Amino acid sequence: MKNYLWVEKYRPDSIENCILPVQLKNTFQQFVDDEHIPNLLLSGGPGVGKTTVAKAMLQQIDATYMMINGSEESGIDVLRNKIKNFASTVSFDTNRKFVILDEADYLNPQSTQPALRGFIEEFHKNCGFILTCNFKNRIIEPLHSRCSVVEFRIPNEEKPKLAAQFFKRITEILEEENVKFNPKAVAGIIEKFFPDWRRCLNELQRYSASGEIDAGILVNISDENLKEMTSFLKEKEFGNLRKWVANNLDNDPTRIYRKIYDTLYERLEPASVPQLVLIIADYQYKSAFVSDQEINLLACMTEIMSNVRFK
Repeated sequence: MKNYLWVEKYRPDSIENCILPVQLKNTFQQFVDDEHIPNLLLSGGPGVGKTTVAKAMLQQIDATYMMINGSEESGIDVLRNKIKNFASTVSFDTNRKFVILDEADYLNPQSTQPALRGFIEEFHKNCGFILTCNFKNRIIEPLHSRCSVVEFRIPNEEKPKLAAQFFKRITEILEEENVKFNPKAVAGIIEKFFPDWRRCLNELQRYSASGEIDAGILVNISDENLKEMTSFLKEKEFGNLRKWVANNLDNDPTRIYRKIYDTLYERLEPASVPQLVLIIADYQYKSAFVSDQEINLLACMTEIMSNVRFK
């Protein structure tokens, strides 16, 4: 079991064990209690539990289901072959079957998504569909209208409680894996990546290879590093900027872009600030899709270096 990813090994198998805001948990629990799960579009940021919830509900009602990853199988052939063959056959136990379309926002909006619309209607008596996505605006409107849309949003007043629940869950996992840990370091990781539970667990598993979770996991972009970055941008030192980007890739991309904005805001001429905002917003959005974060961040830095004026 040592080679297992913790996010899979410890994935909750019931809604009760999922860490969710009260309203969301009650909604999903009601679906399970009624043993009727409608077609769903689950929307929210990465790692918040969309796929886990979908699997937990179906396991609890003992439904047969098939999993499709939209980022890997996004073409029309997926519908014509895998999904159609599965959805068109009757389940042995006569219960409704389900297709989980994970990362459905990667499905082709010109071909696959429109075809899926027809499949949902054609096989509605025999097969249900649960779509998960990070960006619901990338899902065509006809699919929105055929699904109950549930957004994974955490009310501010519930954030401390959920973070505390996750801290308790993580400490139990670390104890079961016989990993020594500093509670402050674990709390720091939760604070850093909240509410991306998957990222928290992956970071802790990666760092646990050393045998102990200590304060070293909290290494972040220091103020000195940011001053260095600012200097490279101002002096247009591309070579040094490239090295800076490579050395800071272990940090969460969202936090990096925010720190760049906070650092440069007061150091630019006022007329350049709107341009900075547009550049950072563009590349922060792209960071959710690109395969190479280093190139994307370096491209952002290069555009800033070329288009803004420092004081």
